[in-house]
Amino acid sequence: MLEDAGFAVSDRCAIRPRSFDLVARRGEELLLVKVLRNVDAFDADTGAEMRRIGAYLDASALVVGLRTRDEPLKPEVVYLRHGVPVLSPDTAMDLFVEDVPPLIYAAPGGLYVSIDSDVLADEREERGWSLGQLANELGVSRRTVSKYEDGMDASIEVAAELEELFGGGLTSAVDVLGGAEQIRDAEPTPEAPEADPDDQPMIAVMHRAGYEVHPTVRAPFKAVNEDDSDERIVLTGHSEFTASAEKRARIMASVGEVADTQSVYFVDSTDRESVGGTALIDREEAADIEDADRLRDLIRERSDGEAA
Repeated sequence: MLEDAGFAVSDRCAIRPRSFDLVARRGEELLLVKVLRNVDAFDADTGAEMRRIGAYLDASALVVGLRTRDEPLKPEVVYLRHGVPVLSPDTAMDLFVEDVPPLIYAAPGGLYVSIDSDVLADEREERGWSLGQLANELGVSRRTVSKYEDGMDASIEVAAELEELFGGGLTSAVDVLGGAEQIRDAEPTPEAPEADPDDQPMIAVMHRAGYEVHPTVRAPFKAVNEDDSDERIVLTGHSEFTASAEKRARIMASVGEVADTQSVYFVDSTDRESVGGTALIDREEAADIEDADRLRDLIRERSDGEAA
C-alpha cells in the first residue's frame, strides 16, 4: 500500500523485540510504522520508544492494525494508543493512496470530530441565531455551544447535525502525520531510557566523536546519535559478528537508506568493512581512535562505500 502511494519502504525489521516494523518516506514525509493484528498489544514502552525515535529522526509514528480485543477498528477513524495514532488498513489506504484524511477520532465516551470554531461562530451569526437558538436545534446546553465555539470538539452525532444545519466546511481533518496532537493533550517527548552497561564502550566512542547518544531498547539499533553539525544522524549497534548481527546490520542499512541516516556496527573482529551499507568497525580499532574527525570519516567511508 505504501509503495502504491509513492513511498520508499525499508525492509521489514524482522527481529525481536522491535518497536517498529517499517520505515517509509515520501518527499518530506517520514513514517515509523508498527503493524499489529490486535492493537491492544501495543504497550506504553513501545509507544514511548516510537515517539522518541520519531523525534530524533523527524518522523511520524503510526500504528496500522485490524482490531482491538473487543471489535474491529472502524474505517475513517483515528484511534490513539500511548500517544501514537492508530489506523485501520482502510483508513490508511484513504489517507495515503486516496489523499483523504480522516475526520473522526475515538476517545473515551465515543467518536468525536474537530469543529472549526471560527467557521461555526460565523455561520451562526450569519443566520442571526443566538447561542441559545443553536443549542435548542442541537438539543444541548447554551454553555456547550459556547464551548464548541471556543474550540471544544463535538461528538459525531452533533457534528452530523451541524453539517445538516450549516452544510460542509465545519470539520477539520485529524493531522495524523503531525502526531494527531489536536486529539491528545500536548505531551513532551518521553525521556530516553538508561543505557545498558554493555553499551557504555560504544557510547564513549560516539561521545568522543562529538555525538549526543540516545539509547534505545526495542529498535534494531542500540542508539540514535546526533550532533549540531550538518552530519547525518548515525545509528549504532554492537555485538560479536554473528549471523544475527549481520541481519541486524542489514536492517539498519535499509532503515538508513529510507531515513537518510548512516549506520555503524561495532564488532569484536571481522575482515569486512560493511554490510549492506552499514559500516563495520572493530571495537579495539574504534577504542584506539582519538581523533573525532577520523572516526566520522571512517563511518562515512564505510557506510557510504560499496555494500559488502
